[in-house]
Parts: sequence; structure tokens; C-alpha cells
Amino acid sequence: MKTTIGRVDKADFPELSLLDIDLKVDSGAYTSSIHCANIEEVSINGENLIKFTLLDPEHSLYNNKEFITKKYTSKAVKSSNGISEIRFLIETEVFIFNQLFPIHLTLTERKDMKYPILLGRKFLNKKFIIDTAKKNISHKLKYKK
Repeated sequence: MKTTIGRVDKADFPELSLLDIDLKVDSGAYTSSIHCANIEEVSINGENLIKFTLLDPEHSLYNNKEFITKKYTSKAVKSSNGISEIRFLIETEVFIFNQLFPIHLTLTERKDMKYPILLGRKFLNKKFIIDTAKKNISHKLKYKK
């Protein structure tokens, strides 16, 4: 049975040290994405890694923490304006509806966007049904006694 998710919610990304972060459900986006800065591919001891900081100093959850992972690939993503660009894609976990799910997130500069995280169809597919009249269903469930 699929879980109903609203148009916006909050979730935890434990590996990224993010709790109760705002997200927007975006059925128009194939891939999920997260706002970050200083995205850089680096080579350490001959191993390719991706380095980035999440969010930006204006965001309330910004912690200036630099993340480095080898669990990444790159992917061509067509943005809402129709322009295609190569983005890095990381693998992590999201805690939503009191469950931990694996998720792939593209790293992108979303400074001017209201929601730092978009959940796309690839993540939502076969797990969720979107009810655009509702919001924060998972977040309310998390704090319900």
C-alpha cells in the first residue's frame, strides 16, 4: 500500500546531519535534489571523491560542515527551464514517515529556492501518492505521541 505524502514536508537526512529540513514534493522532477555549494570533484590518494557544503549561510540549518563521499556519480539533468547540465549525484538515506529509505540526490545550487530539497518521481514512485491539498504529513506523524 502506498503512503500519502503532501506537497511539502520535513525529513531527516542522518548521514548529512540534517534534521527536520523542509522539502518540496516535485512530481515534475525525475531526480531528487539538494541545495549545496562549493561542489568540487577531488582526487585524494588516487581516489575520486566529491566534496560539498550543504545549504548556504542564510539557511537556518546551515552548519558550514564540508562533506566528502565516494558514493557518487554524475548525471545529465534537464532543469525546469529546459537547459541540460551535468550534476553530481550522491547516495544517502532519508528518514520520512518514521522509516529510513535509500535516496539519490543531485547536488545543485538552489539558493533562490524556498525549499532546499526536492523529492522527485524516482524516489516517490511505488511508495507514495501525492495529495496536493495536504502538507507535513510525515512531520506531524514523527512528533505524534
